[in-house]
Amino acid sequence: MDVSLKQVVDAFADGLRVIDESGAPHKLFKAGVGPYGEADAIRLSLQQMRAQSPDLFSESKTKRLPDVLIPGQWALEFKIIRPFGDNGLPAEHWSENILHPYPGNTSSLGDCLKLLQSGLSERKGIIVFGYEHAQAVVPLDPAIRAFELLAPQIMQIELTPRIERRIDGLIHPVHQVLRAFGWEILNETR
Repeated sequence: MDVSLKQVVDAFADGLRVIDESGAPHKLFKAGVGPYGEADAIRLSLQQMRAQSPDLFSESKTKRLPDVLIPGQWALEFKIIRPFGDNGLPAEHWSENILHPYPGNTSSLGDCLKLLQSGLSERKGIIVFGYEHAQAVVPLDPAIRAFELLAPQIMQIELTPRIERRIDGLIHPVHQVLRAFGWEILNETR
């Protein structure tokens, strides 16, 4: 069965919501999914995806490259962005996770190039997920839009239009809204 990128983004966000609803804190941080590190959030959400939709995700696995492989379907890289830490203080350099425009870098832009050069036969995609306050103090939108501008104009990476899923009402006092964004990476235009 073909899995669309929208199905992946929605299932991933739903998995994060389940983690949030469990109330389990990550390490010594406040309860909620927001403080989970990228690798733990991906791993735990993928477990939920497999449990909720085994017909779509039972063969999915986390890897070093790509972050998530859905065999025969998708090679996916993920990136987390959080303008504020668990303590409510601004997080310096948070947007570098998606915007650093250099090949070999671990930003979302670098991950796009890495996927395109990987030789993997699956469709390639990038999923960025992040957290905002209920009334965004620092909205994610400018960083997301900057990614969408830098990819084709500076890095010559062709992306599909953005897919987005928003989940309000998270339990963390700072990371109150989850936003998950996805793009298929079509090719390099160089």
